[in-house]
Formats: sequence, C-alpha cells, structure tokens
Amino acid sequence: MNARYGTGPLRRLVVLRHAKSAWPDGVPDHDRPLAPRGRRDAPAAGIALADADCLPDLALCSTAVRARQTWELASAQWGTPPPVNHDPRLYAADVPDLLSVVHNVSAEVETLLLIGHNPGLEELVLALAGDSLDDALERVRVKFPTSAIAILAWYGTSWRGLAPGGALLTSMMVPRGKK
Repeated sequence: MNARYGTGPLRRLVVLRHAKSAWPDGVPDHDRPLAPRGRRDAPAAGIALADADCLPDLALCSTAVRARQTWELASAQWGTPPPVNHDPRLYAADVPDLLSVVHNVSAEVETLLLIGHNPGLEELVLALAGDSLDDALERVRVKFPTSAIAILAWYGTSWRGLAPGGALLTSMMVPRGKK
C-alpha cells in the first residue's frame, strides 16, 4: 500500500455481517436467533478469518442475539478468541455511529473485528474504501449478504485516523457452511 492509506502501523478493520437469522413469530428484532443456515455459516466465517491470517486483537459485537451467536460460533474456531465487547451502539447503527465506536478503540489494537448489521456495515465499508484489490469493492456494492466479511487495511497511529476513503478493501468473502 502507498501513502494514500496513511502512515504508522498497519491496521485492519474486519467487518462481519451477522449470519442468517430466523424470524420466529412474536420475537422482537433484537432477540432473533440464527437460523439453521446461520448456525452453519458462522463457524465457516471463523475458519475463513483464520485461513486469511486475519484474527482480531479485539472484537466489537452488536448486542443483538444473532450477532452474539455469530461471534460465539465464529470465535469458537480459533485457539484463543480475543476479548469481545458487546456494544449496544452497534445495533441498527449508521456510518457515523459505527465510525464513532471504531474511533474510540485503543491504539494498541491493530486488527479490529466489527460484528453487526446491514445496511450500516455495507455503507461503512463503501464509505471507508478508497479502492480495492480485485473486484472486492464492486462485490460489496452489489450485495453484502449475511456472513459477509470485508477486510479494510490502512496505516495509522490511532483508530481516530480512519476516515472515509482512507482504507484499501483487501478482501470481500462470503463463507458458507456445509449442509
């Protein structure tokens, strides 16, 4: 990467949309659990992050049940999961809210995992990515489905320096579990 993406240590923001959720009758949106497909796909997301050598130093997760379950199933695929903060601000968050949360992460964290919801996550990826490798940015523009993972890289001395257009989208993947 070049100076366009900042100076300082390499930082990676890993954006994971929760896995496929169920729609049980009478259950409030915040309390919806994962569907069977989501219970298969969430571990596949964890495996994909390990295979990409992109395990986080810290995870920030929405308090919604489906996001928490995605975190639990994905992180169970790693030897030692990192600390996780379940943050109510991530539920139904828009780009300014998401950036506010990210900007307050400790500078010691080099790889941050953000687990949440659309449309906010998709819009965050599109706002932050100044460019992408391969066709990753176009793929996000087309669809950022459940279990999608976007990896954004940039150089910076703190998370406060992450700004719209300031990161390179290095990867976009949609891991799926086996039926």
